[in-house]
Amino acid sequence: METAEVGTMTTQEIANRFNELAKQGDWARIQEELFADDVESLEPPHAKGLKSAKGRDALKQKAKEFESTVEEMHGGYSSEPLVAGNHFAVAMGMDATMKGMGRVKMDELAVYEVKDGKIVKEQFFF
Repeated sequence: METAEVGTMTTQEIANRFNELAKQGDWARIQEELFADDVESLEPPHAKGLKSAKGRDALKQKAKEFESTVEEMHGGYSSEPLVAGNHFAVAMGMDATMKGMGRVKMDELAVYEVKDGKIVKEQFFF
């Protein structure tokens, strides 16, 4: 019995899958399915309490730490992805009550770099 070989996903296919999962709020699955093992996550220098990280396990830990600062989520969004070459970008944001900060609305631009069918870098601008 022959098995069909699964090809490497294109940047557009990765962006489409990212969008599908983001609309479901399934960020853990995005990391598990679409990120490379050695993915890099870059935060802007002025980001309070958020640190850049390298490696899928470090990103999972970073997400856990961020989630621990959220008291209550009131809403969020992720825009349709815009693809250019081996990058795609989405606007995203959330409305949340943060521990010790009260209710805040956050908006950012996230840019993802794709190589060999996986996201190898994410960078946030806000």
